[in-house]
Amino acid sequence: MILPMFPLQSIFFPGETVPLHVFEDRYKELIHDCRNEAITFGIPVFFDGQINYGIEAQLVEVVTSYEGGEMDVACIARQVFVIKEFNRQTKGKLYPSGKVTFLEIDYVAEEKLKKEVLEGIEELYSLMGAVFTPIAVSKFNSYMLAHKIGLSFKQEYTLLQIIKEQDRLLFLKKHLLQTITVLEEVNRTKKTIELNGHFRNFDPLDFDGFED
Repeated sequence: MILPMFPLQSIFFPGETVPLHVFEDRYKELIHDCRNEAITFGIPVFFDGQINYGIEAQLVEVVTSYEGGEMDVACIARQVFVIKEFNRQTKGKLYPSGKVTFLEIDYVAEEKLKKEVLEGIEELYSLMGAVFTPIAVSKFNSYMLAHKIGLSFKQEYTLLQIIKEQDRLLFLKKHLLQTITVLEEVNRTKKTIELNGHFRNFDPLDFDGFED
């Protein structure tokens, strides 16, 4: 399939709202085409000097139009794709395009694992002193809080490429366990510092009894 392309150094996951501020002429043209022709477009991820994976996006609405032609638009992320061919400019258009193949993403996972990941996220939020809004296990999937658990850009890019929900949840679980361990150690260190942070009279070592 051929898609118009809007390359970004950002990662979006299926089902996520994609807010974009469009100011370049080529992407203004892309949005106009999506609006007039009801087509979708791709947001390939620029990572490590390459463009290999991305997400299909569907325009939902033009939220704001400015005098100079700039726009704030809201889109919805749909399917993950791998890029087979990238063209910097589409024939007769200003914007790039690419030939893509959509990945067959599944959302099947053990309820026990989903519950463990949710519990890990709740524990992480507690350690950070952040408010966690409970999510029903039946409604939870690996993408829902992926941006809010401290994944690096590289980790999010890896997550985008994982096809099976079970594997994505295992990936998140591993990250949560590692992060929680680090935070617990940091909190223990902070408490130790607080306990030892008061001014005290320490007896200096007496070296008179030591031999050279």
